[in-house]
Amino acid sequence: MKRFSVEQIRSDFPILKTKMNGKPLIYLDNAATSQKPRQVIETLDNYYENYNANIHRGLYKIAERATEGYSGSKEKVAKFIGADSMREIIYVRNTTEAINTVAISWGDANVKKGDHILITEMEHHSNIVPWMRLAKKKGAVLDYIALDKNKCGLDAQSIGGMLDKRPKVVALTQVSNVLGSINDVKEVTRMAHKTGAVVLVDAAQSVPHMAVDVKQIGCDFLAFSAHKMLGPTGIGVLYGKEDALEDMEPLLSGGDMIKTVHYDSYTWNDLPWKFEAGTSNIADGIAFGTAIDYLNTVGMHNIRAHEKKITKYALDELDGLDGVTTYGYGAKDIEKRGGVIAFAIDGVHPHDVAQIFDSEGIAIRAGHHCAMPLVTERLKQVALSRLSFYLYNRESEVDSAIAAIRKVKKIFKV
Repeated sequence: MKRFSVEQIRSDFPILKTKMNGKPLIYLDNAATSQKPRQVIETLDNYYENYNANIHRGLYKIAERATEGYSGSKEKVAKFIGADSMREIIYVRNTTEAINTVAISWGDANVKKGDHILITEMEHHSNIVPWMRLAKKKGAVLDYIALDKNKCGLDAQSIGGMLDKRPKVVALTQVSNVLGSINDVKEVTRMAHKTGAVVLVDAAQSVPHMAVDVKQIGCDFLAFSAHKMLGPTGIGVLYGKEDALEDMEPLLSGGDMIKTVHYDSYTWNDLPWKFEAGTSNIADGIAFGTAIDYLNTVGMHNIRAHEKKITKYALDELDGLDGVTTYGYGAKDIEKRGGVIAFAIDGVHPHDVAQIFDSEGIAIRAGHHCAMPLVTERLKQVALSRLSFYLYNRESEVDSAIAAIRKVKKIFKV
């Protein structure tokens, strides 16, 4: 795209023309899931209408076309994140399944009693519970990198101290879905590898919003979901270094992930198919490729620049409201945060905030954001409201959100 145009982009998203509670929809819950452009929707329709067939099996034309489209989408994903080849790209249902695959397939074989597993205090439940279960099963120790004193980012001293314990694995988010903080996963990976640790990066909130290169980061595994980056639900990615994936046992077994089966033996299929048992999510995989084409056309640098601009605008506006507290880095540190703003209004429960927003046609999130330890134990909040932006959001929508907050304050007289 020669020039970034929000209005041109918005014209590709049918849902943005709809109304919610009789008012034009303002969608500010992009950290939960993104909306889908017409091109992605049409790709799904085209597959089911014109070449619906199973992959890797049929020698007829539509089966070959389906196989080509599905494999081609993996090539696009590999290039998008800087992987060496599609052999390093495993399709799963979502980020959660990707992390669980590593925790089970890699963790069972490599983590022993007394070993340390290291995560951070700002993780999503999907990057806490799998490691908690693994630690319990193996008799390992689960450690947490602490937040800094301002509760914005990771504490540098805590990182060093925890790495001194020589953890077997370090798993951390690149961008917090609550604080919006952008963690220096490249530096953490460098430090962790010095101690012999394997590193997994939860990139659910980063890959959709900024350029991410796995070779530059150096991580061993990286996980993200299609539905947060204009693609369909039900498909996500586990990136793994080829040698790591070769050494891992597959999580599931059955059709398509085997090369040979005898009555007394079997051999696994080649990567990446070794980890994809049964009939694949073909339609969504192909449509995911279309979503990546769309993002590439817009340009990830343009998306990141737009989100920084709109997030700074929102933070500046929120800063002027009495009784409203935002979490994470402020507008002056916009380079350190993504397009996510969690906030609280004194004396008002976030669920009430979200309901009043809904009455104004504005979709936001309210609750623990699947990060209950962070919200309740670290930030000491019952719950939080959250605005999250993407490439199709306007500054005028921020104005509407600010007006909705003023309405909340007026109704609750705070």
